[in-house]
Amino acid sequence: MFSRITGIGSFLPGAAVSNGDLADRGIETSDEWIVSRTGIRFRHLAASGETASDLALAASRRALAAAGLEASDLDLIIVATSTPDFIFPSTACLLQGKLGNQGATAFDVQAVCSGFVYGLTIADKFIRSGSHRRALVVGAEVFSRILDWKDRGTCVLFGDGAGAVVVEAAEQPGILASAIHADGTYNPILCVPGTVAGGAVIGDPFLRMDGQAVFKFAVRVLGEVAQEVLDQARLTTSDVDWLIPHQANIRILQATAKRLSMDMDRVITTVDRHGNTSAASIPLALDLAVRDGRIQRGAHVLLEGVGGGFTWGGVLLRY
Repeated sequence: MFSRITGIGSFLPGAAVSNGDLADRGIETSDEWIVSRTGIRFRHLAASGETASDLALAASRRALAAAGLEASDLDLIIVATSTPDFIFPSTACLLQGKLGNQGATAFDVQAVCSGFVYGLTIADKFIRSGSHRRALVVGAEVFSRILDWKDRGTCVLFGDGAGAVVVEAAEQPGILASAIHADGTYNPILCVPGTVAGGAVIGDPFLRMDGQAVFKFAVRVLGEVAQEVLDQARLTTSDVDWLIPHQANIRILQATAKRLSMDMDRVITTVDRHGNTSAASIPLALDLAVRDGRIQRGAHVLLEGVGGGFTWGGVLLRY
């Protein structure tokens, strides 16, 4: 028993917000400052009251339509998110209710920007075990809710959005190899060091990041995990048609491609139009590249994520 992706969908809330728009809102920044350091030109921000499950619902409906399935056909729902609607129930259960599915296994995965890779790996293993046949894997984030809009070093980097894939049992392998890892000793370099206790926020409720430390760590582990999954599949970088890294910063994408000896014209890049959408960034990029015709059936696609925790992972698939 193998698994393969049969449908993809994505959703971005509201109109695109430019760097200039942020400057007009009083943030001490400029288009030149942001683009030169990150490659980001636009991001989308959820409206007040618009939740991660709302974004996930729109993306999921599109993925199900692409797969030719109904929500009732699903027996597994995994939502990767760091910005859930509630402490509980899980965003996956909320999504399940909105979709009208009853009885499927449903749970959240919290691996921050690696969340979609974690979720896809878990779904593959459930299907390979024979216990489940049709899974919905979603990355959905409303990072705008945890940003300090006075900190120009972080608030300009992130956006909101959702991407979803349907993964089904198949006789031929679609997901060829996967690897997921974590090292909690690196947690201080990217975190939201706050919590809720007794009805009050304890600690700092905003995202904090050591940009230089994150850059160095990300480039190293993305290179290592790429080689790990390629070795599993007994393939090389020359066999990879498309690389889709987590869309955090254009410099990380460029450094990762260089480390893997891959030209940037084989790297799917959406960070310029979406910013960093955490767990949603990889499925958003995958959906775009499938819809615009770059990724065709049979192509080898390497997905890579790295995020706070610190977590990282990779999935090699034949689309």
